[in-house]
Amino acid sequence: MTALPGLKARTGIDDGAIAIVLLLGALLAAAGSVTAERIARGRSSRAAVVVGLLAQAAGLALVTTATSVPPLVGAFVVFALGLGMVDASGNMQGVALQQRVGRPLMSTLFACLTAAAIAAALAQSGFARLGTTTGAVVALLVAAAVAAAVALVARPALLTTDAGVRTTAGRVAPDRGASDRGASGSGAPSRAPLPRAGIWLFGAMVAVAFVVDSAVSSWSTVYLHDWLDAPPSVAPLGYAAYQGAVLVTRLAGDPLVRRFGRERVAMPTVVVAAVGLAVVALVPSPVAAVAGFALAGVGAGTLVPLAFSAAGELAPDRLDEVVARINLFNYAGALVGAVVIGLLSELLGLGPAFFVPALLLVPALGVVPQLGDRPRPGVPEVVAPPGTALPTAPEPPEPDGRPPR
Repeated sequence: MTALPGLKARTGIDDGAIAIVLLLGALLAAAGSVTAERIARGRSSRAAVVVGLLAQAAGLALVTTATSVPPLVGAFVVFALGLGMVDASGNMQGVALQQRVGRPLMSTLFACLTAAAIAAALAQSGFARLGTTTGAVVALLVAAAVAAAVALVARPALLTTDAGVRTTAGRVAPDRGASDRGASGSGAPSRAPLPRAGIWLFGAMVAVAFVVDSAVSSWSTVYLHDWLDAPPSVAPLGYAAYQGAVLVTRLAGDPLVRRFGRERVAMPTVVVAAVGLAVVALVPSPVAAVAGFALAGVGAGTLVPLAFSAAGELAPDRLDEVVARINLFNYAGALVGAVVIGLLSELLGLGPAFFVPALLLVPALGVVPQLGDRPRPGVPEVVAPPGTALPTAPEPPEPDGRPPR
């Protein structure tokens, strides 16, 4: 996205065509997520990560050769498919790794993603000194080289199986081979059904978080500059404050989850995000808007990693499929946040339009208790061999002091 000015100058693509290409990109990324699920089922999520990263590298390299719109669109198709594959398979790897080590990791992993986005934007700013077009080409080639290098260097360290993972709720550690063999041992495949209700619940939570993210990413700078008359030096601060809050919240997320549990971390952060967006909608001031966008980042920063963490425990033997399907909801949320806010701004004004993501966070509060998994002090973390149960904390005594039944 930060290279768009250079690509516009090089290919002559206009804003209307860019909007269509971005919509196409969201649909293609969703297709990439489905492709990652199939690769993970047939091979492993590691294979999906590698293929996705190489597709991204190829797409970025092809973009630098495009001098007109058709080849630019073709290159973007390759990139978007790779993006969706890495989105889904990266989350598969993260959830599996978290379960294997037996402690929260997803917030930290998402913090790395946020930090990388900030670093890429800063790098693009530096490359822009070479000229709008040249800077964009150099930035894209560097990004392509990084993606290809990560695919090749990281491949040996990526996970290939979820067997023998640690859990945090005393569940049976999954043995994918045993699941595939079936209970009778006859070799006939026997797989647990997909937890569709859980997928919809946690998927809706992811979608709401991405509505918030897309609304702020797409419209915060426009709102500050065009509607609140903030100077050009101030207008980007809303998005910067939002991303900074997302990063800080994610860096703090895993220690907080270890201390308080997912539900107790998510509940107040969702409330804070809703209040922040309400401030943006109600108080037409640049200072209030920047502060409100920062508060919105607190909720958006926590919801997505916590939702994926909880989803990974729905059906451990079908983890890759569950994660890939929940990953589809982020593209739906991103489209709603970008498009609906823009349409409502024509009817209500851009400020009041930010009530939409604020209101969507209210029903998300009803899903938060499903995140479950409160901390269990004093229970040692152990690795269970595949197919065996892990120890759980002792049950508390009955109110009259009798031992638990």
